[in-house]
Amino acid sequence: MPYKAWFQCLACDGEHYPLSEVVYHCRKCGGLLEVHHDMEQLQRRSGGEWRSLFDQRYMSTVHPYGSSVWGKKELVCPAVDDENVVSMYEGGSNLLWAERLGAEIGVKDLWIKQCGNSHTGSFKDLGMTVLVSMVKQMIADGQNIPAVACASTGDTSAALAAYCAAAEIPAIVLLPKDMISTAQLIQPIANGALTLSLRTDFDGCMQLVQEISQRENIYLANSMNSLRIEGQKTIAIELLQQFHWEVPDWIVIPGGNLGNVSALGKGFLEMKEMGLIDKIPRLVVAQAASANPLFRSYLTGYENFEPQTARDTLASAIKIGNPVSRDRAIRTLQKFDGLVEEATENELANACARADSKGLFTCPHTGVALAALTKLVAAGKIESDSRVIVISTAHGLKFPDFKVKYHEDRLQEFGVEPSHRNIPIEVDADFEIVRSTILKALERNDSQELVH
Repeated sequence: MPYKAWFQCLACDGEHYPLSEVVYHCRKCGGLLEVHHDMEQLQRRSGGEWRSLFDQRYMSTVHPYGSSVWGKKELVCPAVDDENVVSMYEGGSNLLWAERLGAEIGVKDLWIKQCGNSHTGSFKDLGMTVLVSMVKQMIADGQNIPAVACASTGDTSAALAAYCAAAEIPAIVLLPKDMISTAQLIQPIANGALTLSLRTDFDGCMQLVQEISQRENIYLANSMNSLRIEGQKTIAIELLQQFHWEVPDWIVIPGGNLGNVSALGKGFLEMKEMGLIDKIPRLVVAQAASANPLFRSYLTGYENFEPQTARDTLASAIKIGNPVSRDRAIRTLQKFDGLVEEATENELANACARADSKGLFTCPHTGVALAALTKLVAAGKIESDSRVIVISTAHGLKFPDFKVKYHEDRLQEFGVEPSHRNIPIEVDADFEIVRSTILKALERNDSQELVH
């Protein structure tokens, strides 16, 4: 029998819609929707059988199952026929043991899940392959969908543009003017998306794209569309595959629009229900202090949630003051006994630079997660002998200006004091001068190592 899934309202128990329907909120109460799977049908296979099947497909060359997302198709989006899957062989990103960085932070078993090592350089590929594939299926079934649109702080627009280009579906992206990096801006442009640079912030772009999608039958690709969550939840499954199905103690996730923590939580809960695992990890959401509505709500025990106007932050992709997935995120954190922490601009910038000095090349959002982890370890909330995974959401090469300005000490406006600064030394092309400069630098490094 074919596997089944549908949209179901989180608030109205039983209110549901087919995945092929263009719907983002419950038509009865206005609540967010979630993709529900026929769990009784999935449970007809044992947890061991599912683990074996997923491992057999992992990173193979068989379309579409070699994709680390579509290798879990039955649990992701069974409504898409194989021939309509739009895949860039996403997922399969490396899980790096950050031993030296962990020793400095105070965690013996620290790992970085490098989701930025993906087709467009961020974890957004994992959700976009599912959404665009579903749109291609709907078009193949005769539905009139003229384009797919999103508001974005950079990475969502890159993923949407690339996958729509592969599917030959028009893409429209709304970006806040002067708030994303050049490397991010060029991605949707290069992939042929209609790119609008709006004189507003992300929340303003989000409001407009929702209105345009509703009025013009343009398909909405932001994370309120829960098809995205289905792809992103495979991060949870994949990292367990990489640990031979051992569940870690903690997972730390940067939080902006808050879809990712909801996605990982959903993945772990479904695996537990299907018998693949028998326990779940604890979760941490890390927010930039300049855009921290979830952190402020956490301090009240989630009794209140006040949207805010996000201030400028180096972690531009999570500069979101009114996250659409806040209810999902809060519910997830409550189920996982989760924590929320914030990081200042100085903390996140120096956390990035410290990680880079250990061989990584992290985006500022990963810096937020690493800074939050450092604070939680220092406060004794995360034990030093824990196995901790930090979700690195994007590739550092998307943010070269941030890194250049850090090492040139040009981030004073953000209050950054670069404690890991490293700049080129300009000298004449003379052997003795070059030799003397090198030896002095090595001697200085040796003395610093002795101090540490």
